Amino acid sequence: MKKQRFQSVWDAIEDTPQQAASMRARSELIIQLIEIIKKRGMTQAEAAKLFGVTQPRVSDLTRGKVELFSLDTLVDMAAVAGLAPQVKIKRAA
Repeated sequence: MKKQRFQSVWDAIEDTPQQAASMRARSELIIQLIEIIKKRGMTQAEAAKLFGVTQPRVSDLTRGKVELFSLDTLVDMAAVAGLAPQVKIKRAA
């Protein structure tokens, strides 16, 4: 039996290429937001105030609950944190 190879874990577990692309983008944003929280030594309450969300939402973020966040919400959070999120388009392999 030939082993199937995937570009990312999202390609392996999501049902469609569209879902995998969305999850890849959302997970990358979450990783960057968690890094900002850590680098700034912020509490979840401080991060919540910065991002304009509740502390439980920051808890979901730091626990990697990717499925609970829309791409729009994460882009907004990244922008208020001082990041400049960009969309990069490339051909699928």
